[in-house]
Amino acid sequence: MAIAEVTIVPIGTSTTSLSSYVADMQKVLKQQQGVTYQLTSMSTIIEGPLDQVWKAIAALHESPFLSGAQRVSTSIKIDDRRDKASSSAQKLKSVQEKLNL
Repeated sequence: MAIAEVTIVPIGTSTTSLSSYVADMQKVLKQQQGVTYQLTSMSTIIEGPLDQVWKAIAALHESPFLSGAQRVSTSIKIDDRRDKASSSAQKLKSVQEKLNL
C-alpha cells in the first residue's frame, strides 16, 4: 500500500485564503474509491493501492481549476513499501514504541 502526502496550492486566485479550495478538494477525495485520507493543517495524507492514489491525486490537482484557479502547484511525497503492509498509523505506532522504551 502506498502512502502519499499531497499539498496542492491554487495560484492566481482572488484571495489569500485557501480554505474553500481545501474544502472542495476534501469533497473530491470523499468520492474517490479505494483510498483513505486524512487532512492535516499543511497537507493531506492519502493511503491505498498506488494506482488509486494516483487517480485521487489527479482529481485533487484538477479541483482548484474547476473552482476558478488559474494555476495550481502540487507537491507529492510517496512512501510505497512493498516488503510488508504499511500505513500511517503503523508508522506512528512504530515510533511511539521506540519512544516508550
